[in-house]
Amino acid sequence: MEHGDDDRIRRLNRIEGQVRGIRKMVEEGRYCIDIALQIRAARAALKKAGIEILDSHLRTCVTTAIQSRDKARIDAKLGEIKRLLESWEE
Repeated sequence: MEHGDDDRIRRLNRIEGQVRGIRKMVEEGRYCIDIALQIRAARAALKKAGIEILDSHLRTCVTTAIQSRDKARIDAKLGEIKRLLESWEE
C-alpha cells in the first residue's frame, strides 16, 4: 500500500457503511426524503474520495511522467485525466 492508503480505506469503509445504512432504511420503509438525504451524503463522500485519489495521482504518477520528459508517457497520463473528467460530467 502507498502512503495515505490507510486513510483512503478508512474513508471508503465509512462510505460502505453509509450505503449499507441506506439499504437498511429502504428495507425498513423509512421516509423517502431521509433516504434521499443519505444518498446525497454518500455521493458527496464518494466525490470527495475520488478527488483525493485524483490529487494523489496528479502528485505522483503525473509528476513522475512529466519529470521523465517522455512525451508519450506525459500524453498518456493527460489522456487518462481527460477521460476521467469527461466521465464525471455524465
